[in-house]
Amino acid sequence: MLDQFAQFFGLHSGADVLWLTIGFGGQFLFASRFFVQLFYSERAGKSVMPIAFWYFSLGGGLITTIYALHLGHSGLPFLMGQVGGLVVYVRNLMLIFKEKARAKAEIPPAA
Repeated sequence: MLDQFAQFFGLHSGADVLWLTIGFGGQFLFASRFFVQLFYSERAGKSVMPIAFWYFSLGGGLITTIYALHLGHSGLPFLMGQVGGLVVYVRNLMLIFKEKARAKAEIPPAA
């Protein structure tokens, strides 16, 4: 059965299995962001975008980008789909940290 799986996916070495695992791992992490967002929204009783969403997006996007680079020219569609998103994820995290720093600076010290 394992041989059939390897043959179906064109896996010829342990490195092939590792790269396939990395690719699936990146996609799993990337897709998990929606479940994280759903969990926080259900808990809040309204639609919210938790910071964890952006971390899952960034982590999954980076891993998928690395996998796409490994694939070479055949990974170009993956690569093109991820690069723009990575910019958005990083920028959103920067804005979140900037807002937290601003809010922290506005809080007067406890008396």
